Amino acid sequence: MRIEIIKRPQHSALFSALSPFIALLLTLIAGAILFSILGKNPISALYSYFVEPLTEVWSIHELLVKAAPLILIAVGLSVCFLSNNWNIGAEGQFIIGGIFGSILPVVFPEFEGWYVLPIMLLLGMVGGMAYATIPAYLKVRFNTNEILTSLMLVYIAQLFLDWLVRGPWRNPQGYNFPETVQFSNSAILPAIFPDSGRAHWGFILALIAAMVVWFMLSRTLNGFEIKVLGRSSRAGRFAGFSAGRLTFFAFMVSGALAGLAGIAEVSGAVGQLRTSISPGYGFTAIIVAFLGRLNPMGIIAAGLVLALSYLGGEAAQISLGISEKSARIFQGIILFFVLACDSLIYYRIRIVSRLGDAAYRAR
Repeated sequence: MRIEIIKRPQHSALFSALSPFIALLLTLIAGAILFSILGKNPISALYSYFVEPLTEVWSIHELLVKAAPLILIAVGLSVCFLSNNWNIGAEGQFIIGGIFGSILPVVFPEFEGWYVLPIMLLLGMVGGMAYATIPAYLKVRFNTNEILTSLMLVYIAQLFLDWLVRGPWRNPQGYNFPETVQFSNSAILPAIFPDSGRAHWGFILALIAAMVVWFMLSRTLNGFEIKVLGRSSRAGRFAGFSAGRLTFFAFMVSGALAGLAGIAEVSGAVGQLRTSISPGYGFTAIIVAFLGRLNPMGIIAAGLVLALSYLGGEAAQISLGISEKSARIFQGIILFFVLACDSLIYYRIRIVSRLGDAAYRAR
């Protein structure tokens, strides 16, 4: 007996649209089972995880703070994934963007003025873009697997950040803590509604980026090239499209948005560089991209859902007394069910017995 996975000649458009919702429903069921195993009331636990964080105005602000980098990074990743370029290193591009964008307030703190923040955002995009071109170049020039190169570059970025804040960029008045100086007011991304919470303009930038990329994908030649080459590189070559040029374009867009997310997080939510500026946004954004069906508009909703998983995890740790690892497992469960649902939409599983296999071979 063996199991075969067979591609369906046609897939259901209805189930393709419902797939994210089915995945979320299955996640809730799996979460209820998980909480029961941990000895917690599943109804109360799910309420603490998914509803309680939305009951206060300040927590809504925190939701937007956490959703902003997820949406920005995932929108960029959608361009890569649609073009069949697997950028798994957005976490590293996020960190490098935060570093590049921090050059002005850390190295030249005397600069003050309205122009400081725009320059920081631009530097963050340039940093992320430059870092993303490394796996793009290696893929185009040497046919190197971009999954491995982009992922390995994440650890280089993390170690570089750690060295910077412990060494040349460490605050001399910081009591030996591994962090840079606090950014000046000119270098801080302003809050949207400062009287009610700390949600900053990074979320607005994320919405703008999603709309721009949606327009690019649906209304421009570059968007058409991305979709054609992503689905069939052979068809793209017949149409005269350059796979190498598109690889650079996709990685540069993805890196620029990840870098923008990095400096927006540092400037808007943290206010300085530290040894760690991300709880794993670059990796969680992969889940966001697929949960949003690689559609920038869907990614906005998916980013809010995954941001809720961060908030809910923190709330559950306090109210339920569970560990951080137990709280974060929801993100992995969501990804598992999203991929499982998509696989069953496009493929069907067939169990072939030895008798049936022998009859098939005899024909």
